[in-house]
Amino acid sequence: MKRRMIYRRTLVVILLFVIGGIGFLSYRTIDKQIPDSIRMIVNEEQKLDFSLPVKGQIVAKTVGALSVNDKKLEKSEIRIDFAKPFTLYSKEPGSYKVKLKLFGLMAYKNIQIDVMEEKYLYPCGSSVGIKINTDGILVLGTGIIRGKDGLNYEPALNILKSGDYIVSFNGENVENKKKLMEMIEKCNGNDIQLEVLRNNERMKVIIKPVLGSDGRYKIGAWIRDDTQGIGTLTYVDEDGSFGALGHGITDVDTGLLMNVKKGGLYRADIVQINKGEKGTPGEVVGIIRKGNGDHYGSIDKNTRQGIFGHIDESAFSTKLMKKYPIGLKQDIKTGKATILCQVSDRIEEYDIEIEKVELNTENNSKGMVLHITDKKLLSLTNGIVQGMSGSPIIQNGKIIGAVTHVFVQDSTRGYGIFVENMMRFSDNKHK
Repeated sequence: MKRRMIYRRTLVVILLFVIGGIGFLSYRTIDKQIPDSIRMIVNEEQKLDFSLPVKGQIVAKTVGALSVNDKKLEKSEIRIDFAKPFTLYSKEPGSYKVKLKLFGLMAYKNIQIDVMEEKYLYPCGSSVGIKINTDGILVLGTGIIRGKDGLNYEPALNILKSGDYIVSFNGENVENKKKLMEMIEKCNGNDIQLEVLRNNERMKVIIKPVLGSDGRYKIGAWIRDDTQGIGTLTYVDEDGSFGALGHGITDVDTGLLMNVKKGGLYRADIVQINKGEKGTPGEVVGIIRKGNGDHYGSIDKNTRQGIFGHIDESAFSTKLMKKYPIGLKQDIKTGKATILCQVSDRIEEYDIEIEKVELNTENNSKGMVLHITDKKLLSLTNGIVQGMSGSPIIQNGKIIGAVTHVFVQDSTRGYGIFVENMMRFSDNKHK
């Protein structure tokens, strides 16, 4: 009897575990298919079909401009069945909150519907040189110093951390690592106070420098204050603002998003393409030009969704470029599309296949899975290579996103970001 009881309890536990696992997987599947936010264009009907067991309730002070299934809404609350296709239409810009419930019973999550004016962008695809200076001196890590006395010291150990930004020395602002090193060398061995930015919080730390074997005072920290490389300009809008890369610039050693104080886009000449191979990403090798007329624009922001700033119209003109309306993520279809990129002496359009669209992904720069199918591009690069990040994606006459990452084990495939995710930062960068 005892063994039978243990056996039954074990089966019940296993059954509950399986049911819980199925429930969790079902929840994740539904969550990936319903985005946290939906954008739509004024005076343009938006057709949506999720076919999921979810009911929604639109809540707003006024919904007079919004129509659901061709019915104008006069109430402040209206229900939508996500198990059936439905259409939304608005004659005015606005924002609406939708409360979702699984099976119409269990509170699930809220999504945001934003109605905006139609927007046009100039897709670019040009290779550009990117140079940024950090807002503070980035700490890469700490290290051992051989002292004048022949002993080993590590004065910054457990005081400075990888990813810290040093912003001041004894109350005086420091703009670059050269100035910081000069200040440390002149401290005569006295304790120094550094103000650091750590996880967006400012704090002060005290370090006692050590006289090194070369006769210079040091604190034993590896630091960096700038970085540069080659990327692709994604778009310029009608106001002269740009978006590029589709992902942020991270420090190669720490992997952290770099705080940008100032930065610039420059003309770049492509000199070599290192083709991608299985397990080894390829690379666009170029020379960054910094002469008169080579400065394309100023970088204002470095975000997880790309870099953004102002274009220099005297050096980079959009007069001969074709502008495209933006395509929203719910309008993107699996199938044929094209990208614009510069892997030779000029920008060209190449064929790709969109294999997967994920409307609600934790990583905003990985909303699409792309497959390079163009034979010419494959012959030049073997697929996606470093430096192509930011190449605009065109489908059905609209700019819908940008290339962001390559699959290390298959260079013909990679990820793309929705252009509307980039625009969330681009639209607000002047504020």
